Amino acid sequence: MIGIVDYGMGNLFSVSKALERLGYDYVVSSAKEDLAKTDGLLLPGVGAFKDAMVALRENGMDQFLKEEVANGKPLFGICLGMQLLFEASEEKGETKGLGLLTGRAIRFSGRSEEGHSYKVPHMGWNQLVFTQPQAPLLHDVQDGYVYFVHSYYIADTEDDEVWATASYEETVPAVVGKGNVMGAQFHPEKSGPTGMAILKRFAEQTSRGGV
Repeated sequence: MIGIVDYGMGNLFSVSKALERLGYDYVVSSAKEDLAKTDGLLLPGVGAFKDAMVALRENGMDQFLKEEVANGKPLFGICLGMQLLFEASEEKGETKGLGLLTGRAIRFSGRSEEGHSYKVPHMGWNQLVFTQPQAPLLHDVQDGYVYFVHSYYIADTEDDEVWATASYEETVPAVVGKGNVMGAQFHPEKSGPTGMAILKRFAEQTSRGGV
């Protein structure tokens, strides 16, 4: 059973429908007692980092997630949910994140090193480049195009925590992880065969009792 964390800022419908299509049981809940009974947790996210952390802290969900990870439960963050796994973000003022991975979210500048402007947010399909193809979420997955929507990206990362990247003027950490903590900057549930394969890998590993 996969627990989808409902903290008021996630795209719960599309994620839950994707798990249905893959044939995996799930529960959507904001109650820690419900989520504690699951085998793995999925943290979606749409919106601003600071607002999301306020929402997680309101009922102690931030500490709950850290405790579940410390106890070995797999956690997978999607889009904003992935950014929340890191140490901080500059969005709407410096805000601390969950601190489970090394790095911080910074905004795309909108101007390349060559001086030309580019659109922010980064919105559309981009090719994944697997830097660690044997990582738990990527093993036996074919690289391909996935769908991004974001204005901030993760910088100052540890190389071994970045499993795949994409290029949008900057090198964007696209799939990240360390141990039982994993994340995707894109929306796997909206990303065709490659995205669904990555989501399935998380579900498979979760159903086997961990990564």
